[in-house]
Amino acid sequence: MEIFDTHCHLNDPQIYKYIDDIIKKASEAGVTKFLVCGWDKKSSELAIKIANKYLGCYAAVGVHPENIDGLSDDDLNEVLNLSKNPKVVAIGEIGLDYHYTKENSERQKDVFIKQILYANEHNFPVVIHDREAHEDCYNILKKYTPKFSGTLHCYSGSVESLKSMLNLGLYIGLDGPVTFKNSITPKEVAREVPLDRLLLETDSPYLAPHPLRGTVNEPSNIRFVLDAISDIKNVSKKHVAEVTYNNALKLFKI
Repeated sequence: MEIFDTHCHLNDPQIYKYIDDIIKKASEAGVTKFLVCGWDKKSSELAIKIANKYLGCYAAVGVHPENIDGLSDDDLNEVLNLSKNPKVVAIGEIGLDYHYTKENSERQKDVFIKQILYANEHNFPVVIHDREAHEDCYNILKKYTPKFSGTLHCYSGSVESLKSMLNLGLYIGLDGPVTFKNSITPKEVAREVPLDRLLLETDSPYLAPHPLRGTVNEPSNIRFVLDAISDIKNVSKKHVAEVTYNNALKLFKI
């Protein structure tokens, strides 16, 4: 049984310093492939370095909405040009985040759109961050639909909006919240999303699953996400792992 962690930050300082041990532990848990996502230039460069060094690791490069302060178009182009490295398989993590502030929402939208257009022009799928910005995010994705698909990372929208996103040809990424005891919507989403449009992810070092909430997350913990989805869908863990693994290979053209 092989598992693909389609969204992790092995480039985050919290876990990068232990990366050899973390990848070894993940491999022992069945995780054979990793998508390491950048959030700015430095993290995107490190994602590529990791992807070039470790078997089974791939990189996504992009600018996260929380990292756009002071970002010029030239700065953005420098990050996107990193995609020329052959181990880069997606543009991300990109999107909208209104959790802390909406004051820069127009600039967030502008940067998001530019990165989608770049992905469309250069044959890349996108890795989308959407936090408390569902309507604006959907409207952008509908108008500038990713030509090579993409994934809604850590999908936090409603079941009602799920169909609209699926109709755009996107995949749905689920991680730690689907394991939380009091989390209703992620479980409903896991039940409703077609298995052939589902991806497994950890968002390491964030969003540690139950019963490890509050700890530093790592890819080996994806087994808790797999267990939860298997139970919710009443499908074997082996089948969920196999289908989601193949979904990721297809999406990222690996």
